[in-house]
Amino acid sequence: MNKILLFIPCYNCEKEITKVLSSLKDFKKYFNEILVIDNISKDNTLNNAIDFAKNNPELSLKVMQNEQNYNLGGSHKVAFEYAINNNFDYVVILHGDNQGDISNIKEILNSEIYKNYDCCLGARFMKGSKLINYSMFRILGNIGFNILFSLCLFKKLYDLGGGLNIYSVNMLKNKYWFKFPDALTFNYLMTMALDYYKQKYIFFPLTWKEDGQISNVKVGSQALDLLKKLFLFLKDKKKFILSEHRTNIIQEYRSNVIYSNT
Repeated sequence: MNKILLFIPCYNCEKEITKVLSSLKDFKKYFNEILVIDNISKDNTLNNAIDFAKNNPELSLKVMQNEQNYNLGGSHKVAFEYAINNNFDYVVILHGDNQGDISNIKEILNSEIYKNYDCCLGARFMKGSKLINYSMFRILGNIGFNILFSLCLFKKLYDLGGGLNIYSVNMLKNKYWFKFPDALTFNYLMTMALDYYKQKYIFFPLTWKEDGQISNVKVGSQALDLLKKLFLFLKDKKKFILSEHRTNIIQEYRSNVIYSNT
């Protein structure tokens, strides 16, 4: 039997985290442990996660809190280290903001098709996906970047940064991801690493809700940053992947166990 960790990163999602955890009750047979990592939320996210764990002892659930705000990429690094150190075979990532739907991964878990790949990546922009409250501007922008990256990497890419993924822990053990950005662009570099390390992967469709609107200015700056990263990657793939991409160099990403019913 494979040992599977479900990792849920969360930040300021006190209204959503209980909904996300409640959706897991029918999926407990798939996961050996559920790991909630709070990124120093300023609301009641942490307390709500703890309360849920206390009231649902049938779920093997551990709640941790980072020692500082490491951003989304940094929380991934905490979870990857945890999965490696605790001998998990696979790590599933589900965002704690309730934008993704855990049921989208049920068929992959039932069929165990994930065993044939280094990673299975959720995609918001492929056939079978469903977007709720997503602006046409952002849809077209994402599709455009997916096409651009597909042409440049000679691989069919449906999403550069979905929020529901499965990774083989074996592919994470050389820690190539450690110097990747701690920001949202962490997922972009994980996608580029698929090409450099010749990792075997598939995409699967997602149902995705967009509840908070990101400003067009921020979207534009992210797009320019992504174009710059793509250019540098194509110029010298090895140098790009192995380089330091963090603006704030952290030697060790530390997170403390706040509550555990495991």
